[in-house]
Amino acid sequence: MTDHIKTELAGGVLTVTLARADKKNAITQAMYAALAEAAERARTDDTVRVLVFTGEGDSFSAGNDIADFIAIGSQTGNPSDMAVFRFLKAMADLDKPAVAAVRGRAVGIGLTLLLHCDMVVVAEDALLSAPFINLALAPEAASSLLLPSVLGHQRAFEIFALGEPIDGRTAVAWGLANRAVAADQVETTAQELAGKLAARAPNSLRKTKRLMRDAEALWTLMQREGEAFGSQMKSPEAMEAFMAFTQKRAPDFSKAG
Repeated sequence: MTDHIKTELAGGVLTVTLARADKKNAITQAMYAALAEAAERARTDDTVRVLVFTGEGDSFSAGNDIADFIAIGSQTGNPSDMAVFRFLKAMADLDKPAVAAVRGRAVGIGLTLLLHCDMVVVAEDALLSAPFINLALAPEAASSLLLPSVLGHQRAFEIFALGEPIDGRTAVAWGLANRAVAADQVETTAQELAGKLAARAPNSLRKTKRLMRDAEALWTLMQREGEAFGSQMKSPEAMEAFMAFTQKRAPDFSKAG
């Protein structure tokens, strides 16, 4: 278990906090295991009506902890054995409302997690990005389907291919978030929305969400994405990208082909 994931249940709302502010809430496999446990609890515990994700410090999440991800990914022959996939399956299966409160940076899984949340509150100056291709990787969390379905192909492709961030106001304008508010109002607004959802008829909400999402199809796609992600992790492109990341330089893909 890890101290970097905090949970609190109050009024039917289970709040899950990424608590690794010194690392911009970059997520380790130990954190994914704790996140999976929280999401599974949200689905099976009748006292939980709504799940809320938030982050300590000035960022929602910087995405995967690269060093941790490389170390663990190189030790397993099957990427789906990694704890992140337990979390992704739990989110695909979750049939209760999920809300996200996003301040600062939301990178990689920090963005794609939002696609599994039913309501998203972002700071106006938040910066959301999915720089998978910058790291010579591939999309995950069923984002290869969900992001184009929300944004359209061209906008989604630009986010994937260029890895450049969009701000909170743009996220709302493009349909990726419900509210863009001042940074100091994000938590309050998200909890207010969660409280409203917790007061609604719970079985009606669950059936509505099930009708709106095909959990089995999402999990099948997540596994396909995992295969692509895993093969890229071992590629020369990714090795160059990871080396460039650790050396704080731009990667050189000129010889890739």
